[in-house]
Amino acid sequence: MPFRMHEPDVVRDRNVAYAPGGKRFLLDVYRPRETVRDAPVLLQIHGGAWTIGNKEQQGLPLMRHLARRGWVCVAINYPLSPASRWPAHIVAAKQALAWIREHIAEYGGDPRFVAVTGGSAGGHLAALLALSQNDPALQPGFEEADTSVQACVPHYGVYDIAASTGEEESRYRLESLMARRVFAPEHRLDDYLAASPMDRVAEDAPPFFVIHGKHDSLVPVAEAREFVARLRAKSAHPVAYAELAGAQHAFDVFPSIRSTHVVRGVEHFLDWARAQALTPVNEKNS
Repeated sequence: MPFRMHEPDVVRDRNVAYAPGGKRFLLDVYRPRETVRDAPVLLQIHGGAWTIGNKEQQGLPLMRHLARRGWVCVAINYPLSPASRWPAHIVAAKQALAWIREHIAEYGGDPRFVAVTGGSAGGHLAALLALSQNDPALQPGFEEADTSVQACVPHYGVYDIAASTGEEESRYRLESLMARRVFAPEHRLDDYLAASPMDRVAEDAPPFFVIHGKHDSLVPVAEAREFVARLRAKSAHPVAYAELAGAQHAFDVFPSIRSTHVVRGVEHFLDWARAQALTPVNEKNS
């Protein structure tokens, strides 16, 4: 369990329901104690192999750091496998994003700028959220909601869900975890491809900052490198990449010198992304 850190300048609104369904559809809002208005928003999605974890376990140093600097941050629970099968996880993330667009102004946030982050399985969901904006197939019953994001910062994410790269580690993950515990038996290759950020990169992808440890033994760094290469080949927006020497999977769960530097790097990237999003198109092209 991550260290508990008291932050007198940060208010936490706990267990707000973003959709019906109980505790897996709750979120926490981290915001400055002083009243803010039109603050940029960060959506945090926890990891845990799509089967474990909760909103209180990951992303805390980043959310608290940003909240102290005027951001409004939202950490969500979502349905877990095997009780819930794909695509329940990403549908819930989109429901949370739709809730943010409708309600975050009540907490001082600006619904026009929402960035998304997450680690491991949460990194997968963050990347997929960014690459599947307004996809009606993943928004049953709320197809008209705006589920676009303005920036994405996945940490040690899983990107090759369909094992389309042919890498041994991706095939093993597909056979031992995804097919058995996350997806349902009736799912076919097209369903895996639709869930795979590696196979959904497109020109309209938002700015990305991909972060991965060079010594990650759960999600090989080669997977992140290939994902970044595909993004850079297709996306019309910048793609930043940080490969951390000596870093393992989930390197940021506990506060450390490394995680502190990563948090600051993410802050700089998000500040840049927000400035870009607020710049009129004619000024960008001049």
